[in-house]
Amino acid sequence: MKFWRSLVGKLWITIICLVAVVLITLGLFLLPYIDSNFANSGAIKRLFTYVCMIGFSLTTFFALFLFTKITQPMQQVIEAANNIRRGEYGTRLTLVTSDEIGQLATSFNHMAEELEENIRSLNHEKGHLSSVLRSMSDAVLTFDTDGKIILTNPHGQALLERWSDLDWEQENESELYPQGATDSEVPPPLRPLFFSTLSQGGDQRSQVHVRQGVWSVHMAPLYSEDTIRGVVAVLRDVTEEVKLEKMRRDFVANVSHEIRTPLSMMQGYSEALLDGMASSPEESSELVQVIHDESLRMGRLVKDLLDLARMEAGHTDMMKVPVDMGELLERVYRKFTVRAKERGLQLELKPGSDTQLLKAADEDKLEQVLTNLLDNAFRHTPADKTITILTSTAVLEGRRYLEITIRDEGVGIPPEDLPFIFERFYKADKARVRGESGGTGLGLAIVKNIVESHHGTITASSRLGEGTEFILRLPVEKQ
Repeated sequence: MKFWRSLVGKLWITIICLVAVVLITLGLFLLPYIDSNFANSGAIKRLFTYVCMIGFSLTTFFALFLFTKITQPMQQVIEAANNIRRGEYGTRLTLVTSDEIGQLATSFNHMAEELEENIRSLNHEKGHLSSVLRSMSDAVLTFDTDGKIILTNPHGQALLERWSDLDWEQENESELYPQGATDSEVPPPLRPLFFSTLSQGGDQRSQVHVRQGVWSVHMAPLYSEDTIRGVVAVLRDVTEEVKLEKMRRDFVANVSHEIRTPLSMMQGYSEALLDGMASSPEESSELVQVIHDESLRMGRLVKDLLDLARMEAGHTDMMKVPVDMGELLERVYRKFTVRAKERGLQLELKPGSDTQLLKAADEDKLEQVLTNLLDNAFRHTPADKTITILTSTAVLEGRRYLEITIRDEGVGIPPEDLPFIFERFYKADKARVRGESGGTGLGLAIVKNIVESHHGTITASSRLGEGTEFILRLPVEKQ
């Protein structure tokens, strides 16, 4: 700062001018009077000159004193304020005076300390909020009133990137872009809820379906005083929850249906016996046989449910010992040969030439797997067709597996049903009528759990009208 532009510089110039005016005025009136009345006027004039010089010197000294005591401290205050403005919140003044400038410096230092503490607290809260947003498993999106994205967390950013690659096909653009807001960055599934939140000003909740996923959306307005300045949306992927809830409802409905059918038949036939509707011992025996068969059917259902529940809870009792799968397959083959002749089917066993010894397996559980798979093949294969059992070995990811293939020439499974056949109670043929050995709808679910408990895998492929093939892979070595 130049001296002439400072307050002290302007004050010094003003005083100099005032002193000069006073001295010039005095000189104009006094000098003629001195010349006419005093003989020694030269000495008086010199004295007057000395007084003028001393006055100007004292004025200059006073200006320099004020510059040191006022201007320089004020410059330090201004520089410190500029440092605070630039974000250097640790700036402090070192002025030690007892006047008003010293009090100003003390107040400035207290203000800077409070400001630094507030900024530190704000940064701490900002970091805390940022950490919370980053650690949230839900997607958080913040939009302004124009639909522009303000803030997202990592899950929200990833969600926006995934949704940006989708081809949104909407028929009614007016519902998505009310009042011509066609430049909105809000994803199409969220736009109706977004504009509803802006118009109504309250929290909004909904579920949106995007391809195969289901998202629970909670939107809330962001207020600035009494004005809505934006919207924050929290999205949670509830696909699994919705799927599990649907499975729960289906499970309850299927169990109720499966149990109600044998119970109704047992109740009906038992009432017939009690009412004496059987006219002969043969009819009574037939009714009793039906009741017995239905009780066995319900017993199988309850047993399968308990077995599946134990397996899914991880409480399966496995007696793993070395098992010769060749002998087990031969035993199962002989057991089903008689049934194949009765049904007019051809059952073939084609064992491989390699060893079929499993180092650690539960023979009873594996026999249950083979029995369930062959039961399915027999129920869905018409007469004069062939069911084949093949064995071979395969090496996957450095491990040796025994591969068992059960192939039938039955009606096949529709492609849309194939991914769900290992779920509980799922039936590809909803209108299928069970025979005497009808299943409970739990067989393949039990098969999958047993195979996975052996660290193996099971896959299925099928073509409508041509048949179905199940491929079972079991590790040869102990896991």
